[in-house]
Order: sequence, then structure tokens, then C-alpha cells
Amino acid sequence: MIVVLAGGVGAARFLQGVVQVVPQQQLTVIVNTGDDRDFYGLHVSPDLDIVMYTLAGLVDEAHGWGIRDDTYHTMEQLTCYGNEDWFLLGDRDLATHIHRSNLLRQGKTLSEVTDLLRTQLGLQLHILPMSDQPIATHIQTLAGLLHFQEYMVKRHCTDEVQDVVFVGASTAQPAPRVLDALKEAEAILIAPSNPIVSIGSILAVPGIHDVLHEASGMIVAVSPIVGGAPIKGPADKLMRGLGIDVSAVGVARCYRDFLDVMVIDEQDAHLAADIEDLGIPTVVTNTIMHDMTAKAHLARSVLEAAGVTV
Repeated sequence: MIVVLAGGVGAARFLQGVVQVVPQQQLTVIVNTGDDRDFYGLHVSPDLDIVMYTLAGLVDEAHGWGIRDDTYHTMEQLTCYGNEDWFLLGDRDLATHIHRSNLLRQGKTLSEVTDLLRTQLGLQLHILPMSDQPIATHIQTLAGLLHFQEYMVKRHCTDEVQDVVFVGASTAQPAPRVLDALKEAEAILIAPSNPIVSIGSILAVPGIHDVLHEASGMIVAVSPIVGGAPIKGPADKLMRGLGIDVSAVGVARCYRDFLDVMVIDEQDAHLAADIEDLGIPTVVTNTIMHDMTAKAHLARSVLEAAGVTV
């Protein structure tokens, strides 16, 4: 079994490559839920949905999130009633959140609901939220403590980052099967996701970091920072705010105490020696996932770095 730690658009696109070379039944994805939040009385799980929509062929490729060709009539009516519209949800996307929220109110866990959704979307891989308990990523700024969605979507990442806080993480538990999946994995792949709020939130769940230290499978990470900037998202602002170098070296330092191999882009080949000085063997390849061929190439390179024959 191959396990992938995932969060957001970069992870979803990386998984499009992985499923080309690994049968879905042999794949388990552990997904960040620190971005989850209630909107309009509904439980929204952005990263879970991005992963599921992308692998089910439904995603709006231009944005990397939401459902392709969705409409926004419900949002238009909500704003007529005086609701804020900074977090846009399409009509078909809302159906997912309504369905999820109804099942949660019936007493099902987020893990159970996610498993139902991925089955209903025709997916065969296992998709696990990092925890069934609520964990909320907040950004400490001069304006106060902001939920990550408010920081990123409403305020467009303009606030200076002072700290990142995972509210609820200390009392949460890993979702069922998460720790077993990591212990049993032939390889653990860290997707090119934001190392602070996507992967960092997963690592903040008690027990996960410790299991990674003891994992028998090789752990390989792909840097989401290329040429000193993220491909997508605010990782640079968050890393800089926490005093972490915005580079593939900075990403490696985030994972250095359990990482076996780092995969970086050809543009950053000159950084390979610095990463290897940290004691982390480094693979240099093209990590820009501009089409399905490139995604499959990256997945093969990462799996080979993990010692997995594909």
C-alpha cells in the first residue's frame, strides 16, 4: 500500500499522476481538514472535496477547486438575503456540503461520510480525513487570530503572518485507520502541498508525527516551492512569517526529522547539495505538473525514489 499525505490543489494534481501508475485499491490518501469550516450552516471540507472532485474528473481545472461548469444561483439568492459572498460555493458543490452535513447530523463521523462520498463518486482509493475531531487552522496576524479561510479567501493573504495555530489539535485523535495505514505503508509520499498549513496540520495531530519516525516504508516529499516561490497558494507568506527560508531547503527542514528523500525541481538543482547537507538524499526532476504526462512522470520519479517498482 502507498500512503500520500495531501492537502489542496497541488496534492490533487499529484494524485492524478499517482493513480496512473498505482492501482487505486493500493492507495490511501490522508487529507488535511484544518481548512474545514461551516458556511451557511453547512460543513465544508475544501481539501477532501478538491481531492475527490479532481480524481472523479469533476473539478474545475481552471481554479483547481469546485465543480466544472457549476452555477451560482443559490449564492446569488443568499447575498440577496444579506449573506456575505466572499466564500463562493456553486450549486452542485453545495449539494455535496448539504449531503455531508445531513450525514454528520445523523451521527456519522467525517471518516464515514468521506468514505460514502468517495464511493458515490466512483473512487476506489481510500481517502481518510486526518481526524474526525474538528481542528481549525488559524493565522495569527496584527488584525488578530484569523481562520485560514478568512486569511486566504476573504483577506487575500494580505495580513502579515506572525504565527500559525492549529486550534483543537492537541485534544484530537487521528481518524480511524490513519496510524495503521502509515505503519503498514510500503512508501509514504508527501505531496507538493503547503508544508505549513496543509501538511503541517496533519503533523499536528497527536500520534502521526511519532509514527512517521518509526515508519518502515520510505518517506519521500515533493517540494511545492520552485524557484523560490510556491506554484500555487500562500506558502511563501506563511514560511516567511515563521522565519523559514522560502525554498526547497526550507521545505526539507520542515520534514527533516523523519524524511528519507526529497524531490525538487530542475530549477532548484543548485540546492540539492544544501538539502543533502541536512542528511536527506535529494532527487532532481521536473516537478511542474502542466499535463497528465508530466503528472505521471513525477509520480513515477517519486515512487522510484521510495524504492517502489512501477
